[in-house]
Amino acid sequence: MKHLLTLLLCLSLAGYAQAQEHFGKKISDKGAVTAAALPEKMGTKDALKTKVTGTVESVCQAKGCWMKVKMDNGETMRVTFKDYGFFVPKDIAGKTVVFEGEAKKNVTPVSELRHYAEDAGKSKEEIAKITEPKHELAFVADGVIVK
Repeated sequence: MKHLLTLLLCLSLAGYAQAQEHFGKKISDKGAVTAAALPEKMGTKDALKTKVTGTVESVCQAKGCWMKVKMDNGETMRVTFKDYGFFVPKDIAGKTVVFEGEAKKNVTPVSELRHYAEDAGKSKEEIAKITEPKHELAFVADGVIVK
């Protein structure tokens, strides 16, 4: 009996240590490519349905309506959520995430870049310095796992 209780305690602690939060469509982490490998996987395609894992650099502080995931070149990839249908917690910077949906090569207009900077809490001076559209990799996620 004592061994059974010890086993149950260990199993419950192991489950707690591996707790994950799901947002949007329920997905698994199986088959995810790293954010660093995504550009190579896309190749010359303008869009690609895939599953990606990476580290969160920052999150929209207004609602949690987007997150930036670190790439290997010092850049970040903005991840938004399909149909604005779900949000992620605002305090997940530094955490590992897995997200599934569609990666796209994108040109983000100045107005949208300024909106994102405002959401991120940037100063008016920093926002005013945004004067050029940005060519970047973007992602629209159907579902997210926060580890």
